[in-house]
Amino acid sequence: MQPIKRLTPFIAVAAQLEPADMGTLAASGFRTVINNRPDHEGEGQPSSAAMQAAAEASGLDYHHLPVVSGQITDTDVEAFRTLLDQIKGPALAFCRSGTRSTTLWALAEAHHLDPDALLATARDAGYDLAALRPRLEQRWQTLPNAPQPAASFAHTPRYDVLVIGGGAAGCAVSASLLKRDPGLRIAIVEPRDQHYYQPGWTLVGAGVFDRARTERAMARCIPAKAQWIRAAAAAFEPEQQQVVLEDGSRLGYRALIVCPGLTLDWDAIEGARETLGKHGVTSNYVFELAPYTWQQVQALRSGRALFTQPPMPIKCAGAPQKAMYLSCDHWLKQGVLPNIEVDFCSAGAVLFGVADFVPPLMQYVERYGAHLNFNETLIKVDGEAHKAWFKVTGADGTTGTVEREFDFLHMVPPQRAPEFVRHSPLANADGWVEADHETLRHPRYGNIFSLGDVCAAPNAKTAAAVRKQAPVVAENVLSVLAGRGLRAIYDGYGSCPLTVERGKVILAEFGYGGKLLPTFPLDPRVPRKLAWDLKTKWMPGIYFDLMLKGHEWLAEPRHLDFEPRPVESTPACDFTQEKK
Repeated sequence: MQPIKRLTPFIAVAAQLEPADMGTLAASGFRTVINNRPDHEGEGQPSSAAMQAAAEASGLDYHHLPVVSGQITDTDVEAFRTLLDQIKGPALAFCRSGTRSTTLWALAEAHHLDPDALLATARDAGYDLAALRPRLEQRWQTLPNAPQPAASFAHTPRYDVLVIGGGAAGCAVSASLLKRDPGLRIAIVEPRDQHYYQPGWTLVGAGVFDRARTERAMARCIPAKAQWIRAAAAAFEPEQQQVVLEDGSRLGYRALIVCPGLTLDWDAIEGARETLGKHGVTSNYVFELAPYTWQQVQALRSGRALFTQPPMPIKCAGAPQKAMYLSCDHWLKQGVLPNIEVDFCSAGAVLFGVADFVPPLMQYVERYGAHLNFNETLIKVDGEAHKAWFKVTGADGTTGTVEREFDFLHMVPPQRAPEFVRHSPLANADGWVEADHETLRHPRYGNIFSLGDVCAAPNAKTAAAVRKQAPVVAENVLSVLAGRGLRAIYDGYGSCPLTVERGKVILAEFGYGGKLLPTFPLDPRVPRKLAWDLKTKWMPGIYFDLMLKGHEWLAEPRHLDFEPRPVESTPACDFTQEKK
């Protein structure tokens, strides 16, 4: 469950909750739940009806007061204030990040509480509402006489570099920038309190890692010299060089880096959300479920195990089959693999996208006796009945449906860019942030860059790719700020340590077009213990203590051999302006 932030003894706020959290809230003494998110606002968001049913089943009162992100009106505030006067407390209000609910509370209480006290309370809870001060002061001075039109924000903070997202990409690129120019004014917009080393979740699902090893407080990962804005981005205004936050406030920038990661589209699989974590249905793509994967792997002694892979692109394209290999290795060593029928059902047409690694992977597929089912996309699951349905695409383009029974199911959902990116002027036709494949700069907005999972460059979406992308973006951003042409080039590098058995890894490293880019002078197609040690012993430390801190181990970017012409700034995009 998301952390609960108490604003007063009467009301607390939180980021998006799940139906399963309602029992915990009731046991904690809450009596009312307020949902401030409109339905269908984001992927993976439970419906208001589902939240209400779960709340009422736990004895909680439930109210749905939807407010559009970035557009909180006085009418919304009055409705929230009226609701607070009517409900029983303690109450908990939630939205995507908690910012909207905190903003509603502050504005609703502004008629009798000093703005300084409201802002301090929000700040103590982890929400920076400083940009809301003009509106709070207006309401404090005028209410309760009459509702006033919403005031515009009088001051828009402006940064040298604004980074959207505090994941691997956001922290690494910020650290790279500050390593090169410690005087930069950088802000990172990130609503989450925790930071995750997601490549480790495959190992959690295999009993190799403890889940806690893959998690750190976000405050330990954000570079110390960068300002952490604990809020969610809602929209982009590139013509004004501004980003709109969830509470309606705006942040200005000279250069913008967009790297909020991607979202898991569980709703694309009918029944998935209802059965995850039950009936042997799991996914290593979810922090809370990776331990359940290992529990189910150990418990399975016979039957059918299904492993699925959705259409590309997804983050860590090898992870779906890594789960299969490590599970099969455990069953083989336990002597139960002959009793288990293993199926790998992939929406793709090949086992792995880089042909050089297919032959060694096929040796393990044959060792484990796994059946490969290509061009099959999981569309529905019934955990209680232990059945899954797949859309099958034939060679002639015709489609049909196949039903498969299972005793164990490892699901991987389709993945998309966040909604606020997909519906923005920065997105391409598929919803990803447009970017030149080499410089990672947006083709239409010269002071906007992207890296990480949300970037449209056709590279593997892995943390290893971010390690090489961050220095490229950092150097090119500094060139733009200085009015110079871009010289740093990204070659599409990505790495997928394919854990084919416990103790051995095929270290697949490649770039654009499937070109092999091995770091070490060894045949990368051979499974090695050295690569296993790198994956299990060294990589978490390299990630948290080197990559996120700006130590660019073996990550020096390539450079153009010629000196490009300086970038000409325009009034609409003045990114050569001196730092304020």
